[in-house]
Amino acid sequence: MALTVRTDEELEHALTVLAASEGISRQEIIRRAVLERYERAGHAARVRDGADRMLERWGDVLARLGSV
Repeated sequence: MALTVRTDEELEHALTVLAASEGISRQEIIRRAVLERYERAGHAARVRDGADRMLERWGDVLARLGSV
């Protein structure tokens, strides 16, 4: 699948430097960056969901402990 990405000078420079220093293509730099961001977003959502479940279950206990 093809995709056109519009860049500015700053992004062009960053892509060129990263690709050269890591020995991979500019396309691979972009691919890895997007997938890493996707994984972090999923992780953050799972942590939020877990925290919400724990607060629902233990919120009253935590509130009592905080008032001591």
